[in-house]
Amino acid sequence: MDKLKLRRELIEQRGAIPAAKRRENARAIRETLLDQPWVQMAGLVACYWSIGDEPETHGLVFALWKHGATVMLPVLRQDNDLDWAVYDGPDTLAPGRFGIMEPVDTRRGVDAVRTAALLIVPALAVDRDSGVRLGRGGGSYDRALARVGPNVPTVALLHDGELISGIPVEPHDQPVKWVAQPGGLTNVSTAGPCR
Repeated sequence: MDKLKLRRELIEQRGAIPAAKRRENARAIRETLLDQPWVQMAGLVACYWSIGDEPETHGLVFALWKHGATVMLPVLRQDNDLDWAVYDGPDTLAPGRFGIMEPVDTRRGVDAVRTAALLIVPALAVDRDSGVRLGRGGGSYDRALARVGPNVPTVALLHDGELISGIPVEPHDQPVKWVAQPGGLTNVSTAGPCR
């Protein structure tokens, strides 16, 4: 199956998830992640501000921040790479490119993600065998994933049913180590927890 067709199918499936179920999914994912010691100990977390039918991250970002983590959120650049800025509460966000909420803090540069102790990324699906994620096609998060160290936990957030097999892989695709879904956390690292 080609990526474009798979993306369309997954977006259609997400669109059919009722709003109440999406809220329930977000709560379950947030609680699962916040229960992990490696999430609790992460001093600097790179995350994202969810949009549309993505598993909602607004409560997760707020909870991480309230628990003392420094949370960086992406700022989409003109070249589709991700700059990063620090989240300092819900009043520190403003619409950016494509209307996506971004922190108004000083931009830290594309390499700021290298200092993160945890990277949480969006995905439409993740391949259960390789850990490769299917994104929206811009390559923004593949670039961010390529910048983090080999021992940094990387987590994609998915709805149930989006951890699948057979995602086409291209040379630039970067795997994640973990998938967080409403049903729990799955290690998709092919070489153990520290790939």
